Order: sequence, then C-alpha cells, then structure tokens
Amino acid sequence: MKVINFYKNSKLNYKSYFIRLISLVIILVHCSTPPLANSEEPNLIIKRKSVIEEALNKTIPVIELMDSSKSEIAEWQEIFLNDARMKEYFFAYPNDQKMLNEIFSVSLARTSDIPSGLTQCANGNCIRIEMYNYARNISIIGLVSKSEKKLLHLASYKETQPDLPPHLVQLANYIARHDTSVIHAYGENYNTQEPLMSGTKTALNRTKCQRSKHLCVSPTFIKGSKALWVIVDLTDLNVAGVRWTDVGETGMAVTQRSAQNDKIMECFCDKLTSVDKEGWKFTYSMTRSDGLMISDISYKGVKYFNQVKLVDWHVSYSKVEGFGYSDAIGCPEFSTAAVLAIEPPYFEAIVQNNDTTGFLIGQSYYSEGWPTPCNYNYHQYFEFYKDGRFRPVMGSIGRGCGNNGMYRPVTRISIAGTNTNLLEYKNGSWNKWTKEKWALQSESDIYDKDHQWFKIERSGETPIAILANTGQMRDQGRGDHAYVYATKRHLDLDEGESDLPTIGPCCNQDYHQGPEKFINDESIENSEIVFWYVAQIENDDTKGKEYCWAESILKNGVYVPVIYPCYSGPMFKPL
Repeated sequence: MKVINFYKNSKLNYKSYFIRLISLVIILVHCSTPPLANSEEPNLIIKRKSVIEEALNKTIPVIELMDSSKSEIAEWQEIFLNDARMKEYFFAYPNDQKMLNEIFSVSLARTSDIPSGLTQCANGNCIRIEMYNYARNISIIGLVSKSEKKLLHLASYKETQPDLPPHLVQLANYIARHDTSVIHAYGENYNTQEPLMSGTKTALNRTKCQRSKHLCVSPTFIKGSKALWVIVDLTDLNVAGVRWTDVGETGMAVTQRSAQNDKIMECFCDKLTSVDKEGWKFTYSMTRSDGLMISDISYKGVKYFNQVKLVDWHVSYSKVEGFGYSDAIGCPEFSTAAVLAIEPPYFEAIVQNNDTTGFLIGQSYYSEGWPTPCNYNYHQYFEFYKDGRFRPVMGSIGRGCGNNGMYRPVTRISIAGTNTNLLEYKNGSWNKWTKEKWALQSESDIYDKDHQWFKIERSGETPIAILANTGQMRDQGRGDHAYVYATKRHLDLDEGESDLPTIGPCCNQDYHQGPEKFINDESIENSEIVFWYVAQIENDDTKGKEYCWAESILKNGVYVPVIYPCYSGPMFKPL
C-alpha cells in the first residue's frame, strides 16, 4: 500500500518509478536476509573436489599426505600403499569399483603404537601410517620398517575414524563459515569468532553422519550463554545440521598451556618408565590418543593385568537428536581431536582416615580455554592399594559444551593369564560367562558382599572381584550405570593392544559404544580375556547440585576456577 501511495503522490515519471521500486526491493532483500554465502562453492570446496577426482583417477585411489619438508614421507606411503594386503581397501567387491581413501598421518611409531612381540619396531625403526576409507568407514593402520623398507604390521578397525589432519580441520571451518544455515542461525558477526572443537569427530542422528557413517566434525561457535554446533559432513562436503546447546555464563579462561610439551614428549611419550613401589610393579607411558597407559601390572610377584588404558571419551548432548563429540586424550603432539596432556604424570599418596593406604599415578588433560564453554578438562588416575586392590579412575572436570551432557569414558583392561574365566553375580549366584558378551549395570542389581559384581578366576591364582561403583568410592561419585564387555584377547588381530583410533560414536544410548565391535560370539572359557568398562556420567549445572561442571569466578580481582568433578571406575579386589 505504501508503494502505491508513493506512486500516486509522486511527480516521478513511469520509468523513474520502476527504477525506485527495483532499488527498494533490492534494499529490502539485502536488509532482511543474510547473503547466501554458499550460492557459489567456496574455493576450498572446489579444490577439495578436484583432489578427490584426481585420486579416483589414479591406479591406487588414495589422497596421499604431502609434506614438502620431509621427502621420505612419500617413500613410506609408497611402501604402505603397494603392499598386496591393501588391495581390499581400494576396490569394492565384486566389480572392482574404486573406493576413496586418504592418508591422515605419517609419523614415527611410539612405544604405545607397537603390538606385543613386534621387535623389529624397537628403537624408532618403524613409521606409523593411518589411512581412512570413506566408502566403508574403516581406519587402516600400518607399521612400516625404515630399515627393511616393508610393511610389517597392518590392522583395520571398522566404523572408526583417525584424528583429522590440519587441512581437513581447515576445510571443516571453511564449510561452516560459508553455509547459509550457519549465517541464519548465528546472526550478525557470525564470522568474527574462531570456532572451537573443529577437528573433533561428532554425529547427528537421522543424517548421513549416523546412517551412512560419514566422517563428520563439529566446529562450534559460542554466542552468549549458548553454543551453536555446526555438524560438518566431510564426506559429502556440506553442513548436515546446526544445533544449539546451553552452556551457562561464559566467564573467563583461567588456564594457560604450560611450556612443557617437549619434556612430556621426550620423557613420557617416547619411552616406558618402570615403577616398583609398595609391592606393585608396572610400567607406564603416555600414548598418542589412549591416555596414560600402564602395562605389566603385578602385585607381590603375581601379574594382574597386561595393560590398562582409557581409549575414548564419548560425550552426548541430546538423547533425542544424538549429537556430541567422540574425543580422545593423549600426548601433546599434532592431534587435533585430543584434549592434550599439558603436565607430566604425577604420584600422590592415598590417605584415608589419617592413614596412608596406597598411592596413585595420575594425569591431567585440558583445553587451553578451560573452563569457558566447549573446553574440556579430563583427569585419569590409577589407584594402587597396599592390600592389593586396584582401581582405574576416569573423571571429567567440566565444563564442556552444554549443561545436559552424558559422558562415557571407554576403558580397556587386559587381564593377565591364559586360563582365565569371568563370572557375574546374578540372581543370587555366580554365573560363568562362556562367550563374549556385554551387560549393563542397573539400579535394581543385587551384588554379593562388598558390591562384588564380577569375579575373575585364574588357574592357580587368588580370585579377583570386580566391585560395582554405586557411589561408595572415595571420590564421592554418583555411581557409574556402566556397560561392561568381555572379549577374547587376540594378539594377532590387535584389537586395541596398540594405540586405538576413536572406536565408537559419541551419542548412542545403548551398548553400541565401541567395544561391541570385538564381540564375535567366541568362547572365553579358560582363555585370555579383555574386560571393557564404559561408565555413564550425566553432568548437572543446577545450583547446589553441580556435577561434571566448572565455572570461573572473580576472587581478589582475578578469575579462578570452581570445579565440581565427576569420577568413575570399578574396583579390583583380590579375595
């Protein structure tokens, strides 16, 4: 109506009116909607599609990792890719159509990367190569001998994804910044903020990230007390969806990354350290992405465990839509997905009722911006008691990327002994697990005395009880509601003996947390057993009930952290 009145009352001629009208429409459109930033493909997406096309036109369909500063990288990749065992990842059965692969990393193999018995890789003689198969969502990891110039060891992991190389993180940020849905959702100044968690793997139910197992990450933008998650599909090169979470008042970061990276890498990531203390003997080493790993654990001359380590952190922020992060912790090296160690491991006495009952070895990991939103602080430690009890402990110090997070740390415990049986206390009696399986801790479970849930029996050795965590441990946790899994140990298959990529999706609400990949209905009677433990811990920012949460407050004029940690983990007790 205003336009008609304008026309009637003006003395402009007909041609001038239409010029003004067109100008008005342009102004209205420009002011009412953001520019369609993805109406033309950004240069990085065009470049990426060209790289993919080039790879698929090659005899071996692989996007290789390029590093002009290290000419030997090309040689190591050539040895890896030309091994006869690799063919199954290049061509799909039965028509031999090409499948897209990409080398994600080429690096010196560390102690934790080398499977037991592979002596040829001692003294830095092997190169670790990680490749991802986009078609089948498989991680392929190989160890190449520098001296023998051949592929010594090859392992593949279904439905797993290695940590992203920097160029894919850059691509994910580019796609997020240029997508119309992001611009519409965030509003003004969407492109002035640097996204967080850009290289951390994620999922989103009812999208190809979940249905087709695509490679997805989630650059996250903070706006006030909310976080905008941008689920970027790096397989299809688009945004699968955007979601908001509440993160509380932002506060200020109070951490500062310590300049100890070189020391940690040299002293704890590249070698095993032996410990002989209070009847306990073990070795420890910081891994690439499986946290602090302890090995060959014995008490008073009796070996308990081959290896114990924290494989993954799965963090979900929606029970309905299923989005979150699949995270890792590890050495302060070039791992974009890991929350990194910034201090060396430490030892501490365990004091209860004014009595020293044992000791622990611990390790902290946190993001540089903690405790502001979408920055994480994880803590793990291993408790060794004078009476032979042992407990692996996993904790989150908050704050994370939402106030409704479910944390699921995945712990792998390789039990020593070739003639081992696992029994579960159920319906008032002990029942042997004869085959690989899983179980879920329930509030209605009835345990044997002292919270005994499982029992490990080994030929000629004292039985070891596994005590369920219902909140009775010394860390004031609220109980674990844990999934547990028992699988047969296969050294020849390397089902987690060496450093594992992220093995599970972030956001499944059932037993599909990663360890089920190694369940094949095999007998575990009188055999070697791996016990997997996945606690489920829900955070809370309710005043007076905070849990898995952290804030920064002003004290004496400066910001200091206030923490409400949540710890989890079972107790192993010799009977």
